[in-house]
Formats: sequence, C-alpha cells, structure tokens
Amino acid sequence: MLMNKKQMTEEDIKYQYISPAIENSGWPRSSIAMEKAITDGKINIRGNIVVRSSPKKADYVLYIEKNYPIAIVEAKDNKHSVSHGIQQAKEYCKMMDVPFAYSSNGDAFQEYDFLTGTERQIGLEQFPSPEELMKRYKIEAGITDKEEEIMQQPYYSSQTTYDPRYYQANAVNRTLDAIAKGQDRILLVVATGTGKTYTAFQIVYRLLKAGVKKKILYLADRNVLVDQSIDQDFSPLKNVIHKVNYQKDNPVTVTSYQVYFSLYQQIAGDEENKEEAGEDEIVTKISQLFKPDFFDLIIVDECHRGSAKKDSNWRKILEYFSSATQIGMTATPKETEKISNIDYFGEPVYTYSLKNGIDDGFLAPFKVINITTDISEGWRPYKGQRDKNGEEIEDRVYTNSDFDYNLIIEDRTEQVAKEITKYLKATDRYQKTIVFCANEDHAERMRVALANLNKDMCVENPDYVVRITGSDVYGKGKLKYFISINKEGPVIATTSKLLSTGVDCKMVKLIVLDQMISSMTEFKQIIGRGTRIREKEGKMHFVVMDFRNVTRLFSDPEWDGPVEINDGFKQDEPLKVKEDPTPYDTVTPVEPGVPRVKPIIDKYGCRVEIINKRVSVYDTSGKLLKTESIVDYTRTNVKDEYASLDEFIKCWTDNAKKEEIIKIFHDKGIDFEQMKKEEHMEEVDDFDYICHVAYDKKPLTRKERANNVKKTDFLNKYSDVAREVLETLLETYMNDGIYEIETTKVLKLEPFKKYGTPAKIASYFGGKAGYLNAVHNLQNVIYGGAN
Repeated sequence: MLMNKKQMTEEDIKYQYISPAIENSGWPRSSIAMEKAITDGKINIRGNIVVRSSPKKADYVLYIEKNYPIAIVEAKDNKHSVSHGIQQAKEYCKMMDVPFAYSSNGDAFQEYDFLTGTERQIGLEQFPSPEELMKRYKIEAGITDKEEEIMQQPYYSSQTTYDPRYYQANAVNRTLDAIAKGQDRILLVVATGTGKTYTAFQIVYRLLKAGVKKKILYLADRNVLVDQSIDQDFSPLKNVIHKVNYQKDNPVTVTSYQVYFSLYQQIAGDEENKEEAGEDEIVTKISQLFKPDFFDLIIVDECHRGSAKKDSNWRKILEYFSSATQIGMTATPKETEKISNIDYFGEPVYTYSLKNGIDDGFLAPFKVINITTDISEGWRPYKGQRDKNGEEIEDRVYTNSDFDYNLIIEDRTEQVAKEITKYLKATDRYQKTIVFCANEDHAERMRVALANLNKDMCVENPDYVVRITGSDVYGKGKLKYFISINKEGPVIATTSKLLSTGVDCKMVKLIVLDQMISSMTEFKQIIGRGTRIREKEGKMHFVVMDFRNVTRLFSDPEWDGPVEINDGFKQDEPLKVKEDPTPYDTVTPVEPGVPRVKPIIDKYGCRVEIINKRVSVYDTSGKLLKTESIVDYTRTNVKDEYASLDEFIKCWTDNAKKEEIIKIFHDKGIDFEQMKKEEHMEEVDDFDYICHVAYDKKPLTRKERANNVKKTDFLNKYSDVAREVLETLLETYMNDGIYEIETTKVLKLEPFKKYGTPAKIASYFGGKAGYLNAVHNLQNVIYGGAN
C-alpha cells in the first residue's frame, strides 16, 4: 500500500512519480542518467588537513545523443512547490550547456527554456518526448543538418579512457558547432591541468569520424609537448599520425597521413633564441612538403606564445595555411599592445578558468609559504668590499631583482636550499618538487646545494636532484622520469624556464619560486604546474614556497581572469597597454665584446638568515582568506574549545572525552601528528604538544613523563603481577602514546601474553572494572593529576 503522497521523501517522489513520467514520455533508460555527478567536489584546505566536499549532482540528465545532454530535471519532496528546484536545475544547465531545465515535486513539472527565456508549468503526463525536445531545440537554436550530423558522432571511448568531463564536453561541442557554422578562427581558453590536449583529441576524433576534416596539423612549441600528446591523449590515432621532420620527410610519402604534429621552430626558427627566418625562407620550408590548402584544420597549442604576435614568424605559418580552420588553445590568452589572441582567433567560444577548476574539485587548491631573508629588501657591500675573485663590488643596494641575476650571494642559495630540505624532511621527501631559478647557472648551483643537503637520498638515488633546463641534455633526458607518477627518477628538479609551461607534472606537490616573475601569463603557467590531482596517489593539494615575493601577483586584478586584458582596451580601438616589465632582464651596460662577470660573494662576505615565514591560504579568486601559521590556527581553536588549562586537563584524562577532543580538532583541520613531525617533536605526547601550543607550557617527551611516574609511589600500591602489568603499560605509552593503553585490546599484544589472557590479567586487579580504574589512575599520574 502506497504511503500518503504528502509524507513521501524526495527519493519516493523520484521513483514513483518522476521516473515513470519521463519514461512514459518515450525516454529510453539508456538516455537517462540519474544522480549524474557534474563535479568532483571542491577540495578544501582546513588547517593542515585536506578534505573534499560533496560533488554537485543532477537528479536526472536526459541525452538526445550520448554527446549532447538536452534537459536536466531536479526532484524535490512534496513539502515543496513544483518550481522549488528550478533554480538548481538552471545552475546545472548553465554549467553543462543544457537548453531545458525542469523541476518537480511529483505533482507536475516546471519547465524553463534557455533558448526562449520562457518558463511554464506542465502536467506529469505532458513531459516532452525526445523527438519533441529535439525538434524545439533545432528550431530555437537554428541547428543545421550539418551540425546535427556532427552532433551524432560519438566520443572516442575505451576501457582505458574516461568520458569527457562536463567542461570538456562543452569545449568540444562548442568548437564543433562553430566549425559547422563556418567559423574558421576559434579560441578555447582552458586552465592548465584540465585536459586541454584530451579535449583537442576528442575534437579531432569526432571531426575525422564525421568526415568534416581530413588533414589536421597540430602545432606546438616544444618537443616534449608533441611527444607527450602523441604518446598519451592521441595514442588511439597512432596509425594515422605523423611527426613532421622538414629535413627528412619525403614530399610524396608524407601526405598519406591524417594527423600531423609539428614544432613551430622547425619551420620558423626559435624566436626566443633570435634564430629568425625570413618570410620567403619560411614559406619555402613549408611548401617543400605541403601546399597551402593541404590542411583543413590546424590546432595551435599554447597559442598565447609566439602565434599571438602580429609580426611573429610563427604567425606566418598560420597565414600560409589561411584556408584551414584554425583553433587556438591556451590557459592564458594575451591582450597587449604587441600580442593579441582575440585579434587573430576572435573571442573564446568557451572558457574554463583555474578558479572554475578548483571550485569544481578538478584542480588542486594550494597554500603559500612566503619566506623572507634579511637581505630581501636590500644588501649593500661595505666600502671597498671585494668579491670571491678579488674584484671590487659596485657600491649600490642590491635586492631580490639582483640576486643571481646581477650578482651571486652563495649563502643565500644555501639558505634557500636548507628551507626546501627542511620542509621536505618534515612532510614527504619523495614529493615531486620544482625549484624555479633565475637562470640555468642558478639552477645548477641550486642543484648542488640541494644534493649536498640530501646526501642520504642521493646515495639511494643519484638522480634525486636533477637540473632540467633547455641546455642540459642529461637533465632533459630525465624529464620523462620526473613527470612520472611513480617515485622513481628525479624527485627535485631545478629549472629556469623549461618546466614553466606545457609539461604535464602530475605529481608535483611543491613549487619553489626563486626567480623574479612579473608576467601574469608566466605566473599562471607556473602555478598550473601543481594543479593536477592524483587522488589515488595522495596528491590532493600543493604548496607554493616563495622566496622573492612573487605571489604578490595573487592580489593583481588580472589573477585568474579568463583573458589577460588591460582596463580601457576595446577590440575596435588601438591597443594602449604596456608590456610586462622585466626588471631582472635589465643589467648594467658593459662594453661591447666584453663578457659581463657577475660578482660572487661567499659566506664570509655576506651571511644570510631567514627572518620571517608566513603561511597564506587563498580562495579561488586569489583573495587572501587568512595569513597565519598552523600553530596560531591551532592555538585559537584549542582556546575556543577549552578556555583554561585546567578545563583541558580535566577533559583529556577522561578517555571518552579525549577521543572527542581529537575528533573535534581533526574536523577543524588540525592533524597533531603532522604538526609534531614538522617541528621535530614526534616524541612529545599530543597532550604536551597541545599544552605547549595553546597554553605556552614546556613540553615533556613521553619518556620524561614515564620516568616521572616511576619516581612516585604509584606503582608500589599494586601487587607484583599487577605492578608488572602497569610497568609494561608505561613502556607501551612511552613508545607508542597514550591511545594504545586506554582499552583492554592492548592486553592481546605480545608484551602482555606472558601474563595470560586479558581476563586473567584483569583478575589481578579484581576484575575488568578494577583494571580500567587502575589505567585511569595511571593516566592521571602521567599527566600530573591526582592518583
């Protein structure tokens, strides 16, 4: 017998009214996804604990094709109105690019049509069929037959691939829609770490299957990006892929593939190294293999780089293949006086920002440790001071913009390396770490300093610390091992620019900034190195350690904006913005032909000290949530719960309340074991550590507390065997902590077996109640209370 409908839960309404109504309208079960997770659930950093919140889930997502969701239905119980869930349905529709939103409480449906802006209520039996919704969608959205044909093409799927996340599906579908409508310049803005290459692959796969595009060129600016793409995301197409080699390829046989990968530099020269080619040379190189109309689609990876410049040699490649549809992909588009992505590709057809990724739980959040040295604000040599080589040092004030750029202070490098090592020892010495240095020379000196401070790890693995830079052949050879999710291979990579963009560093947990960065684009790219999540491997967040106050850029209005665009810039007006300043590239002029030698100051010429550390947590917009140490955070929370030391001690010596205390603080994001480890206080009891942090009491180690008990006459009150048992419990406490001795389970462990079964041991105390009372009294004595 059915219960009264008014008393039904949301689940009852779903299964007894809403599901039948949808299926009776002609929707096959294969087209209905129930409890569809849209996000993974945001990851939050609470104190020194990381927790994931619940994902956003749609009650029903209805699909016309597997690729295209067309409606979302939210269910509520009958205590709410029919339209109560429509706002939630609208929110999910906007996220997933879905045109029709519905809500229901089992009495009727509320419908909102995003294409017309119309909202109405319909009966349960009036829910539209798939054919009816598709017809409305085609008419209202102006869907052409060509678009519908592309819509019907499936994503690539296999046992080793995952279905596109909602934003990847949005990016793919919007790109395909734009191509179907005849748009030939397309821009996608997708945050680092959110699967940009996977999105490109699905675009290519579906266009090939639809027969819309037949010859595709994928352009990147680094070999590692090309090889990474071919070996990973594009591997299902490996039989039709060719990596272009302009020196070796045969013009006849090279044309037999479908997907081509190429480096810009192979054609245009490496602009960063000023190896520029003339326009005729570039065209000649290309035309030797390909006619201008050979490719019908070109994908430009990291298009914020050279291809955005009007006078770029890279741009000439795109102009040569001007008849092809061209898709620019980037996490950080640029709009400056000389560089414009929008000017060339047009407004983004889709944007998914770093903020979106972190809010949805697809990207890792981060905290920042700002470290200040006593010379950060300036160091001035004394009168006539000479450097390590006997050369007099120019008399002026040197700051962070000079260190390692214009002069070298050896002890500063040593102190930075010590802080990195100290952090790794306190947390995890196997966590992948990138140290961004001023230049390649600085990266090598940092490598040596870190290797010397981690000799024990280098003995175990000689490649524990490796320099990975553009000119370091050995280091570049280790890159594939560094980006591996395994612990083998390099753990710490020192670099300057090579790892700042494009390289998929899945397991990087620590990013160290010891170079000056003023470009917001570069800053975003570097922060993006840590945003990948590997939940199974324990990568849920990352830490940025900043020695040069680079993270001041979090307060810049441009942080995480979808486009780096300056105030006052308009599409139809001349660009009037200034370029990013790069003070560290400005050095004192020297005579032509005379190599500039940086002064080197050893530790006798300048000793450096760390004078301040500040831990900051930011929200996804770059707004500072709080700046306080975990110790300050813990002190505040302990005193909020227990105003006085006496109150805390009273609760701690009650076993039931002790468990509650630990749970309360764990829920607030406080992990005492981790905190003790970071401060090298592992031998201190949680009790002592809390008293030390919150009430400024000198902490005693467990061994010291156990010895203090032995100095009292407490143990003398018990018979021989009972006393031996308590002494063994005291040894257990000394080695393992208070939690191990609080229950009778401890009596099953090896040290107690010689005294008999737990029941037999309890009998020496007059029974279980007597034993538990003795343990309680022992705890009181351990913590200095009454016995």
